[in-house]
Amino acid sequence: MHAVQRLGGGDVLQRLCDGHAVQKSGDDMQSKGSMMHASRPHRDAITAWTLVAPLLLALILAAGWPLARSLWLSLTDASLAGTRAANFVGLSNYLAHADGIWYGVLADPDWWRAVVNTLLFTATSVAAEAVLGVGIALVLNAQFPGRALVRAAVLVPWAVPTIVSAKMWSWMLNDQFGIVNDLLLHVGLIHTPLAWTADPLLSMVTVVIVDVWKTTPFVTLLVLAALQMIPHSVYEAARVDGASPLQQFWHLTLPLIGPALWVAVVFRALDALRVFDLIYVLTPNSPDTMSMSSYARQQAIEFQDLGYGSAASTLLFFVIALAIVVILVAGRVRLTQQAVSQ
Repeated sequence: MHAVQRLGGGDVLQRLCDGHAVQKSGDDMQSKGSMMHASRPHRDAITAWTLVAPLLLALILAAGWPLARSLWLSLTDASLAGTRAANFVGLSNYLAHADGIWYGVLADPDWWRAVVNTLLFTATSVAAEAVLGVGIALVLNAQFPGRALVRAAVLVPWAVPTIVSAKMWSWMLNDQFGIVNDLLLHVGLIHTPLAWTADPLLSMVTVVIVDVWKTTPFVTLLVLAALQMIPHSVYEAARVDGASPLQQFWHLTLPLIGPALWVAVVFRALDALRVFDLIYVLTPNSPDTMSMSSYARQQAIEFQDLGYGSAASTLLFFVIALAIVVILVAGRVRLTQQAVSQ
């Protein structure tokens, strides 16, 4: 009897030991699994950086080195007029004071006029492109015969190179043989030919109009893609609730295409801040339309003052960098406000 009890007790003890071993093994496997799960993001991060590293290296070589070179030249009196070695002059190209007079880019009225021209061009052109882009996208999103052909035709101005389109418009807007003046004279809207690219009051308007014609299709394309993603059931529900077309656009369409429109505006603003080719072809060396890029090119190439022009180019870089920071902060604030309201 005691032997049976001993055997039974031994079996129970053995089972308890086996159960404890199984539980310990399970805990070990769970611990290993959690460690593997925890290390997976680390491996994914390493893989991501490995894949991105060649692109980052290419960007550093393609953009970082020219930027660093331009920054260094802006601190020297480098010139294209001779072969002498450049001397270090510090921040004199940016701002210097001697004999009671301020010198440098930041003390040059032409630079500040170029800054104002660039900001004015950016604000007016981007605003017009956003409004026209949304309007054209709404039209192209509707069902009508020949819609595919119209969509393709709308993209033609954007596909034409900027230099080509600018030269084409300069011929069309010529005050002597331009077709624009000829048409306006025939319909009676003007009585004398207008110097679109030479008149100080018309030159900036002309540049903005040409830029709007050229780049509005880019905004249209992005907004149209966003419109295509909106389900029709949203509008059907709004019509059932009695919403008017204007209410549907203001409360449904505009918020839903907002992210795409924001991306288009950001890209266009950054592109407009560094505008050069369009202005240089339409109104070369005109102080009424000179942009920051045109100013930097004039100082470095025409006046052959490479150090001074490099200083202007560096300031242009910082202006664009500041604009990027402001845009990103504004976008983050907007997304935060939307998340809070929802």
